[in-house]
Amino acid sequence: MKAFQGHRLGAVEDFSLEECAAGEPGAGEIRLRVEATALGFVDALVMRGLYQAQPPLPFTPGGEIVGRIEALGEGVTGFTPGQRIASWQFGGGLAEQAIVSAASSVAVPDILEAADAAALLLDFLTAYYGLFDRGRYRPDQVLLVTGASGGVGSAAVQLAHACGGTVVGLASGDDKMRHVGELGADLVLDYRDPDWRTQLKAHHPAGVDRVFDPVGGPLLEACFRSLGKRGRHLVVGFASGDGIPRLPANLPLLKSGELVGVDARYLGESDPARVRAILGIILRLAERRRIKPVIDARFALDYAQAAFDALASNTRIGKIVVTP
Repeated sequence: MKAFQGHRLGAVEDFSLEECAAGEPGAGEIRLRVEATALGFVDALVMRGLYQAQPPLPFTPGGEIVGRIEALGEGVTGFTPGQRIASWQFGGGLAEQAIVSAASSVAVPDILEAADAAALLLDFLTAYYGLFDRGRYRPDQVLLVTGASGGVGSAAVQLAHACGGTVVGLASGDDKMRHVGELGADLVLDYRDPDWRTQLKAHHPAGVDRVFDPVGGPLLEACFRSLGKRGRHLVVGFASGDGIPRLPANLPLLKSGELVGVDARYLGESDPARVRAILGIILRLAERRRIKPVIDARFALDYAQAAFDALASNTRIGKIVVTP
């Protein structure tokens, strides 16, 4: 089979298509004929060696995988050859075939295309886990989302809107702000405007109940200051690229507020059953058209390097999907 592999972590140019053996699934594993793999911010970090965990080499990126079952390993039940499933793992998806863990796999409804299902996986898993498991978000609460046009931010906007909540999105530029509004945000503000917090306060004088923050940087303190009493600020990531921000310790005291970490990778390691449950909910919501995948561009496996170039674009809105 063909796989997009790197024998060292670094630039995308260190990775190339290679011929390698697909292998046989071991106990608890499934071998897929890959139909689609979605790429996100984490994939770029892992490829460059900048993620908090380092993969074994050679490494094949792409962990949001959808495909048809070719073979089942020992002890795998509940799945059948030919069935379309989705699986989220550390990598392996940019290949014609992939071996995934049955414990992290769920059936994909027939109505969903493979690319659409792949585009839903990690971002919506992270958003759901952050909002409802870690954030305990309720429909009567006001949610502020940073990076609301990005993958995980737009997922949070859609999930909060789908449950009937009030959503404020932060984005930049007319196109991205319009997109966030179309996804269901009740109010969209340009975070580059120095008066955005004044505008937010005019609409929500008591502050917001939850902040969903995959951006970090200077926005972290500004958003925490926008919390109402007993609010929760969900730390999802640091996509701003401005380093790890600091927060004055008196602010949680003054707000009676909480700073809560959201780590989907830890959830996957500690509670795979919960991951499967959340992915099942997400796929059912998509089947009922309560949420929708947002795909910016699709690439064939032969153009995987170009897919990573597109992933780094500042104008990108939605997921990059590779379809062998």
